[in-house]
Amino acid sequence: MLSFLIKRIASGAVLLVVLAVAAYFLLRLGTADIAQQIAGQTAGPEQVAIIEERFGLDRPLLEQFGAWAAALVTGDMGRSWFTGQPVGATVFGRTSVTVTLAIGSVLLTGIFGVVLGVVAATKRGALDRIVQILAVIGQAIPGFLIAVALVLLFAVRLDWFPATGYTPFGASPAGWLQSVTLPILALAIGSLGGVAQQVRGSVLDVLGRDHVRTLRSRGLPERRVVYRYVLRNAGGPALSVLGLQFVIILSAAVVVEQIFSIPGLGPITLTSTTQGDVPLVMGIVLVMGAMVIAVNLIVDLLQGVINPKVRLS
Repeated sequence: MLSFLIKRIASGAVLLVVLAVAAYFLLRLGTADIAQQIAGQTAGPEQVAIIEERFGLDRPLLEQFGAWAAALVTGDMGRSWFTGQPVGATVFGRTSVTVTLAIGSVLLTGIFGVVLGVVAATKRGALDRIVQILAVIGQAIPGFLIAVALVLLFAVRLDWFPATGYTPFGASPAGWLQSVTLPILALAIGSLGGVAQQVRGSVLDVLGRDHVRTLRSRGLPERRVVYRYVLRNAGGPALSVLGLQFVIILSAAVVVEQIFSIPGLGPITLTSTTQGDVPLVMGIVLVMGAMVIAVNLIVDLLQGVINPKVRLS
């Protein structure tokens, strides 16, 4: 198990390095006249030259990357070109908010997706068809439309939750719960049908195997067969799809946070990308990339617990 863990951590570290290199050069090559944008459109050539020298934009691209990477190794993620604020403090100060939304959405998706998938596979009938319809609808409707619909229904019409804004947990736990409920629901609804469909398919596949028929022939209760034996074998694909949904939810959170005015990574991602603020964008890319790699590592470890054969890969 230890060698399995070391392999996964090493591959994750390599992937993060490749991501950092690719993202940096793509951002720099795709950002034209960045010094002019920082100085302002009315700035003259002298002011632009000062900005270029200040941020090292007058140096060769490889040298710029080397300086950024060397600072990163020491824990310095640099400063925003536009606000002058430290990138690390800016990004990490907002990461907890986005992670809260993502984890809450994945938990909701996992719990209800597994329940719906198992019931659909074992009971079939109308519920089975509903799950399949939900899967199609969830994939077809964009997340921002679901968010807007939830705001119109539960915030504007019923006045159960605030339409926008965020309350820190330390300030008011009840207010915090109210402020994150609609964003979490908006992120979870789009993923729920897909997870339920995946679980349904995995459970149906396991139910048709010989060892399950043998267990039934021995007179074991159906509930015990399903929850003790079938779910253990069907858990691998369900975990994989939940890991994938976490990545999708992180991407969708960028837009959903903007709609609900949540101070997570979403608003600064849109702003910094539009401005071409390379240090800030790189900080966001690294943090989100590390989160995705960490989630995949957790999924791999859980897969290894469920199925020891996975540890050999």
